[in-house]
Amino acid sequence: MSADPFVARPESSEYAPFYAGYVARVPAGNFLELMAEGGRVTRDLVAGLDDAAALYRYAPGKWSIKEVLGHMADAERIFAYRALRFGRGDETPLAGFEENDYVPAGRFDARSVAELVAELEVVRNGTISLFRHFDGADLARFGTANEHPVSVRALGVILVGHEIHHRAILAERYGLQ
Repeated sequence: MSADPFVARPESSEYAPFYAGYVARVPAGNFLELMAEGGRVTRDLVAGLDDAAALYRYAPGKWSIKEVLGHMADAERIFAYRALRFGRGDETPLAGFEENDYVPAGRFDARSVAELVAELEVVRNGTISLFRHFDGADLARFGTANEHPVSVRALGVILVGHEIHHRAILAERYGLQ
C-alpha cells in the first residue's frame, strides 16, 4: 500500500453499490490531485459558453447546461459535508438528498455561466482544502449517508467520479468539447 493516503482506492465495502460507476471512472493516482485537475478541466469545458447556449437541454425534461453545473456544485457540497462530519469522527447518520428537487430550487438558469463556474471553483477549492488536511486515519473513517456506510476516502473518490460523469454527459449529450 502506498504511503500517500490519497492514492489508495476505496474497497467496494467503503461505499454503496450505486456509487460504483463514479468510483470506476476515477483513474489511478492521487485523488486530491485529480480534484484540482478536474476543476480546471470542467472550467475549460464550459469556457466561452454564452448564457443563452447554456440553457440548452438535449431532451424535454432534462437539465440545462446551467442546471448541470449547479447540480455539480450542490452535490460536491453535500459529499464534502459528509466527509467533514465523518472525518471528524461524527457517526450521526446523514440523510440522502433528492437531486431532482434541488435543481429547480437552485434557479440555476437565472444565473450566468461565469457565476456558476466561479461557484464551482470556490466549492472545489474548499473541498481540496478540507481533504488536504485529512490524514490516513481520517480518510479511513466511516459514517452512514443515505442509509449506507461510506468512508471519507470513498467520498473523495466519489466526488471526483461524479464530476467526471457529468463532464462526459456534457460532452456526449450536450456537445461540449
